Amino acid sequence: MYPLKRNRRLRSSDAIRSLVQENHLSPNDFIVPLFVVEGTNIKEEISSMPDYYRMSLDNLKKEVKELYSMGLKTVLLFVKVPDNLKDNKGTEALNPKGLMQRAIVLIKETVPDMVIMTDVALDPYSSVGHDGIVDQGTIVNDATVDVLAQMALSHAQAGANFVAPSDMMDGRILAIRSLLEAENFHDTGIMSYSAKYASGFYGPFRSALDSAPGFGDKKTYQMDFHNRKEALIETEMDIEEGADIVMVKPGLAYLDIIRDLNNTIEVPIAAYQVSGEYAMLKAAAQKGWLDYDVVMYEQLISFKRAGASMIATYSAKDAVKVLG
Repeated sequence: MYPLKRNRRLRSSDAIRSLVQENHLSPNDFIVPLFVVEGTNIKEEISSMPDYYRMSLDNLKKEVKELYSMGLKTVLLFVKVPDNLKDNKGTEALNPKGLMQRAIVLIKETVPDMVIMTDVALDPYSSVGHDGIVDQGTIVNDATVDVLAQMALSHAQAGANFVAPSDMMDGRILAIRSLLEAENFHDTGIMSYSAKYASGFYGPFRSALDSAPGFGDKKTYQMDFHNRKEALIETEMDIEEGADIVMVKPGLAYLDIIRDLNNTIEVPIAAYQVSGEYAMLKAAAQKGWLDYDVVMYEQLISFKRAGASMIATYSAKDAVKVLG
C-alpha cells in the first residue's frame, strides 16, 4: 500500500543531500572578467553593473593578488581604449606597449601562476564599435581575421596563457592557431567564443567599455538566437581549426546549447554569465525582490548542471564567499 521507494529519503537532511549531490562549485570553476583603463588610482564602479569596477593598472595589481588569495586563478581581460587611439583598423590592438599588453605583463609579474585569458576582438579599438574592419558599411571578414591573428600573437608575446577570440569572424581560429604555431607559441591556448549569440544581454558590458556599435547591429556575424543547430556547426568548426576550449555566450538563456554541446563534443565548455544577467540579478536584489546570494548560486549551478566545465562570471568573488 505504501511505496517501497521514497525519494525523499535522500533529501531528509543536509548531510544526506550533500552526500548525493550531483554537481558542485569551487573557485577552480570560475573565470573572472576584469576591465582595465588607463590612468592611476582609478577604481570606478560601472553604473549598470553594481559592485563591479573599471581599474587602472595599479589597482589591477591589487585585484589579482586578492583574487589569487581567494583561490580564483583565472582572469579574462578587457580594456577600455581612449577614443583618440581608436580607428577602423584597430591599429592600437597591435601596439606591444598597449594597455592590454601592459596588463598582461603586470599580472604575470605580480602573480606568475595566474591564468590569463585575453579578449581578441576589434570593437574596443574600433572607431565604429564593431568587431571587424568596416568597408562601405559592411564588416569585412578576411581583412579582420588577419588583424585578429596579429592581435592574438601580441597577447601571446606579452605572456597570455589563452587568447579568447570573441569576434565571430569565419576562419579566425585557424588563422590564430597557424600564426601562433609559426611563431613557436605552441602552448598558448585558444578559448573560442564559438556560440556567441546576437543578444540584448550585452548592454552593460558595452557601456563599461564604450564599445557599442556606432551603426546598425552585430547580427551579420554574431549568431541568430532563434537557432540551435547552428551552434554545433560553429563549435565543431572551431574545434577542427584548433580551439582548446569553446564558449557559449550568453549563458542563462542558452542552457540548451550548453547541454547540446556537452552531449556531442569532448573539449571543455565555458559558459559566460554576461553583464545583462548580472545586472538583472543585482537590480532585483537591490529592490529586495530576491536573495542575491541564493539566486546567484542557483544560476551558477545551472551552468554546471547543463555541462559547462567553467564559468566566466562577474559574481566570482561573491560566489567564493558563499562557498566558504
